[in-house]
Amino acid sequence: MNEEITLEELRGMATRAGLTLSEDELQRLLPGVNRARKQAAELRPLISITDEPTGTFNAAIPGRK
Repeated sequence: MNEEITLEELRGMATRAGLTLSEDELQRLLPGVNRARKQAAELRPLISITDEPTGTFNAAIPGRK
């Protein structure tokens, strides 16, 4: 993932999520959104190992469906 989200894409995401954000709010959110996406992309390969506890964690309560 090398592409950063654009302001227009963020605006569309906010609208689809039912959020009403001003232009200023979108401008202030954009750097943090792109930073979080970059960090998630860097971490994703580290937790995809199946023998790592965090990669196999299941929050389901035993005996519950």
